[in-house]
Amino acid sequence: MTNSSSIRPIQTTGRYLVLLPEEDARSGMSALTDSTGVRDIDDSALSNIGVAVVTLDPEQVQSLNAAVAGSQPILAAEPEQIMYAIESNVVSADTANYLQGYKEGVTNLVDSLSNGGVTPGQQFTTSAFSDSAATWGLQATKVVGSSYSGAGIKVAVLDTGLDLTHPDFAGRTITERSFISGEAVQDLQGHGTHCIGTACGPFNPPDLSSPMRYGVAYNAEIFVGKVLSNQGSGADGGILAGIDWAITNGCQIISMSLGAATRPGTPFSPIYEEVAKRALERGTLIIAAAGNESFRPGFISPVGRPANCPSIMAVAALDNLLQVASFSNGSINPNGGEIDLAGPGVNVYSTWSTDPSTVQPPVGLGPSRYQTISGTSMATPHVAGIAALYAEATGKRGLELWALLMLSSQRLALPSTDVGIGLVQAPV
Repeated sequence: MTNSSSIRPIQTTGRYLVLLPEEDARSGMSALTDSTGVRDIDDSALSNIGVAVVTLDPEQVQSLNAAVAGSQPILAAEPEQIMYAIESNVVSADTANYLQGYKEGVTNLVDSLSNGGVTPGQQFTTSAFSDSAATWGLQATKVVGSSYSGAGIKVAVLDTGLDLTHPDFAGRTITERSFISGEAVQDLQGHGTHCIGTACGPFNPPDLSSPMRYGVAYNAEIFVGKVLSNQGSGADGGILAGIDWAITNGCQIISMSLGAATRPGTPFSPIYEEVAKRALERGTLIIAAAGNESFRPGFISPVGRPANCPSIMAVAALDNLLQVASFSNGSINPNGGEIDLAGPGVNVYSTWSTDPSTVQPPVGLGPSRYQTISGTSMATPHVAGIAALYAEATGKRGLELWALLMLSSQRLALPSTDVGIGLVQAPV
């Protein structure tokens, strides 16, 4: 049996994230420079979410901590960590009081919206779903029967980028930016291309080598933020800058199939939590993968960072029998870290990077424009794409959009600690 000792240790960069006041970030910047003496500050995540990134020596760290504890307008500070593409398994292409109040707020929104013409999901049982004209995930989530396409909605996927040469994205409205120094948006890893394919892939794949539909919001506007390198990792600073960029561009949904493992008792990041709250206030919902560190039934790992923040929607993974995936993390930590929703995450077919210089080609497989892989990374873009359908259908944004996703989910005969409120479902 594999246990928590196999979880990747926390890696930090030596830099620090500093949260500044939302209403007056510039005063916070002045206080930061005055208290630490540092002038070289990365403020690329400052405009909307109020986070600066700085390199500090031990004496400056002490000064920063004193400023946080004192009357200076610096709200929080924490070491910058390295985040990773949530690892997945390639298979054959064939084959607290605040927290309680927050959750009660979502519940109240669900109750109020239930009288607005949206029918709550019902618990059900099912036989196995299988790929046919559409992937099993699109069938299970009722995407195939939806009359919505994500038209007019902006979806940002923060990941390893996108294969911009892939024929299935030709003609789409794509806005791109790399937050990895020295690397273009072009995806040489494959993970980002797969996630974007699920969230926003086409209705009818133009590449005839694809036998089925795999994409949810096929008319959504795609925003590609490369926040993870071609090796599949990236620092908090780039991810937070990507969030800020997505908000600046008016993206209603941000999908993040990335994170870092946590351990029992690990608290959520107060900086990511505040960033997510500020995003919700601006009408942007952040959806993130819960993580793949579990080895069920013997070991269940807690929801990873940053999905463990209460204001970020955490997504678990299901298989085609609608059972929780063996690797999917669960609601272990009482102070944050709850699973909110579940999505299809086992043997998920989608696009893949075919760039000849791809850094990490699929194990045992030759070049292919499509791959079938598994992970909470694959469940997350299902939820993000369906969120775009609801955003189009109802005009709801932020916390109200969150509530709609919860309201319309299908209840499952599984513990909420494993699957949250249930399986995400598309609007009809």
